[in-house]
Amino acid sequence: MRALAAASRPLFSDLPSLVRSWLPPSSFKTFASVSSSPPSDSDLRNQSRGGLPRFFSDDLPSRKGLVVRVQGSEFWHMAKVLRLKQEDRVELFNGKGGLVEGCIQSIDKTGVDFIAQEDQKLILPQGIQWQVFAAFGTLKGGRADWLIEKCTELGASSVTPLLTERSSIISENRVDRLERVSFAAAKQCQRLHQMVLNPPIKFVTLLDHIFKSKLCLVATAEATPLLNAVNFSAKESSGLLIVGPEGDFTKKEVEMMLEAGGTAVGLGPHRLRVETATIALLATLVMLSDSQEMI
Repeated sequence: MRALAAASRPLFSDLPSLVRSWLPPSSFKTFASVSSSPPSDSDLRNQSRGGLPRFFSDDLPSRKGLVVRVQGSEFWHMAKVLRLKQEDRVELFNGKGGLVEGCIQSIDKTGVDFIAQEDQKLILPQGIQWQVFAAFGTLKGGRADWLIEKCTELGASSVTPLLTERSSIISENRVDRLERVSFAAAKQCQRLHQMVLNPPIKFVTLLDHIFKSKLCLVATAEATPLLNAVNFSAKESSGLLIVGPEGDFTKKEVEMMLEAGGTAVGLGPHRLRVETATIALLATLVMLSDSQEMI
């Protein structure tokens, strides 16, 4: 628990007709076409359209012509894995919305010198920032890795392990691994804002988060189906998604969350694993909020 307590570091070409019924036509966008014209607001919203190799750097050049040094694992990926060479074009991002396009000025045995070919861009977070609270502490066999990876790809703002009556512990020494999983997923899906992996919290602390939130959805058995229960506006800046342990929350825990302001939502007739429920809930809400922004 010491390692965890100390850490706070920060899809579809043809959907079924049921889903099409609640998504407006404007929400069916293609990810295949890349515009060669100057970036529009919609281009900035969808950074997955970038075509250049993208690498992480805490330090970004603020304007065209400045140079920064890239070392460590990112240098290794550039030079040894992708075998990029001098004058090859790449992008650098800092995980906080900063993005710079440039090229490799020089390479030596210890690092790469990157020169900016344009001024740094700052891309603000888009859409509702979903904060995920999930009782996944006892997951084994890479299932926690999968949950973190998919939450990162889907754009969750943060993930917080939740300690409940039926999931009161979480394995130690897992934070570094989960952060590496999230970092790799962020690069793969080209998101510009790193997902925050928070230390675990107890159930009583969760109630305080729910009380302060304007939008909080609690996945629980036998609740109103998600699509019938949700009612939010694209103007909402953030929301909480809460998923309990395998075996679900206790009746008392559900009552306390609803009294604090949460809304119970159902995810179908079957009992779902923690990671399945988390991704099903997050993916549906991301598409719903995205479709509202397109109206």
